[in-house]
Amino acid sequence: EEFLARIRVLLRRKSGSSVSVLRVADLELDQRSRKVTRAGKEIELTNREFALLEYLVQNAGMVVTRTMISEHVWQDDFDTFSNVIAVYVNYLRSKVDKGFDKPLIHSVRGVGYIVKELP
Repeated sequence: EEFLARIRVLLRRKSGSSVSVLRVADLELDQRSRKVTRAGKEIELTNREFALLEYLVQNAGMVVTRTMISEHVWQDDFDTFSNVIAVYVNYLRSKVDKGFDKPLIHSVRGVGYIVKELP
């Protein structure tokens, strides 16, 4: 069990990447300081919200499934049939998208979620 947990941690890391600030449109996520800003406004996130947003932003432009999210954010013993992921995505939407003209977090019905700026 510990071995598998260590492998998951290694897989989450970007090998050889020195980039610590991830950007999508006007959203910036600093992985080192764990600071998130949108249009210059700082956004306070819980550890779980930050991990979820970080995973979504790392995969910006790609659809991530609930299973992918559960494996990378929640890891062990997670019931993929619960609505916990949807609840946390709603938390993120209220913090990251509310009050801005263009939302960045989108649902792909029956598949998962994607972070991108729509034209």
